[in-house]
Amino acid sequence: MFTDQVKVKLIAGKGGDGIISWRREKYIPKGGPYGGNGGAGGSIIVQCDPQIYSLDAFCNQRQIYAEKGKNGESNNRHGRNGKDLILKVPCGTLVRDSESGTLLYDLTEPGESFTLCSGGKGGKGNTFFKTSTNRAPAKCTPGKPGETCAVEFELKLIADVGFLGFPNAGKSTLLSKLAAIEVKIGAYPFTTLKPNLSFIEFDDFSRIYLADIPGIIPDAHANRGLGLSFLKHVERSSTLIYLIDISGEEERDPYEDFLCLRREAEAYSPAILKKPFLVALNKIDKGEENLAAFKKCYPFPKETLFEISALQEKGLEPFVETMRSLAQQNGKKYS
Repeated sequence: MFTDQVKVKLIAGKGGDGIISWRREKYIPKGGPYGGNGGAGGSIIVQCDPQIYSLDAFCNQRQIYAEKGKNGESNNRHGRNGKDLILKVPCGTLVRDSESGTLLYDLTEPGESFTLCSGGKGGKGNTFFKTSTNRAPAKCTPGKPGETCAVEFELKLIADVGFLGFPNAGKSTLLSKLAAIEVKIGAYPFTTLKPNLSFIEFDDFSRIYLADIPGIIPDAHANRGLGLSFLKHVERSSTLIYLIDISGEEERDPYEDFLCLRREAEAYSPAILKKPFLVALNKIDKGEENLAAFKKCYPFPKETLFEISALQEKGLEPFVETMRSLAQQNGKKYS
C-alpha cells in the first residue's frame, strides 16, 4: 500500500488535576495545605523523517491522542507531564487544516518539526492557593483540556530525479537495473500502481534519489488513468527524465509520446517544464527507424538525448553519469 493523503483529528493531552490534600504528621495538628499540581498534557508534534516514504502509518487512524498529564498527589508532589507525541512523516509532507484547506506547514528538511496541538496546562493543588491571609485553602483546579485540530497530510515526494513515461515505456525495468530496490515488472499497462522512491549510490557514497511515477496517459492532468494524484509527485523533483519507448510498439509514435508527456506536465503545472531534463530513448534494439525520425524532430540540445536499452543494459553508464551531474547541480547531494 502507498498512502499519500490522509485526514486525522489530533487531540493533545489534557492537563492533570490539582488536588486538595493536608499535611498530616504527628505533633503537627495544623500542617496546612499539601496538595500538588497536575502535570501538563502531552503535545502533538509533526516531524520530518527521511527514513519514511509514505503516510501508510496513518491510513487506519482517524483520531490520534497524546498522553494526559497525571494528577497531583499529596505531600506537594506534582503530577508527571504527559509525553509529547511525535508524528513522523516523510520529507515533502504538506500539513493543511482539514476544514479550511489552509496550508499550515510544508515539511521538506530532515528533522524539521512543528507543534500542531499543545497539551493542556496542569491544574493547581491547594498548596498553590495558600496566602498570608488564607492559610488553609480548600481549593484546587482541574487540568485544562489539550488543543484539538483536524488536519490533512499530503505527500509530494522529494526526489532528485523524477521519471515520466507512458505505460510500458520500461521505467520499472530501468529502475530495477539502476537502483537498490526490487520493482514489479510486467508486460501490461500500469504495472506500477504507486510511486516508487529509490536511490543510486555511487563509489564516493553519494546518492541520488529517484521517483518512478506511474504511467501517464493523455489527459492525466484531468485525472484520467492514475491521474493527477501521481503527477503531483513530479513537482518536487529537481530533474526530470522523459522515458520514451522508441520501438514504436502498439503503433505508437515515439516523438508524439514525448510531446504528449510535455503537454500533460505543462497542463498540470507550467513550472514543471522549467526543470532541467534528459530524454532516454529506451528499447533501441527494436527502434532503429524511429530513432532517426525522433532525432530529426528533436528541438533540444543533443546532449540531453540518450539511447539506451534497459533490458540489455546498453548505454546506461553515460546516461547515469549525466543524470547524476544534473541532479547534483540542481538538487541535493546525499552522502
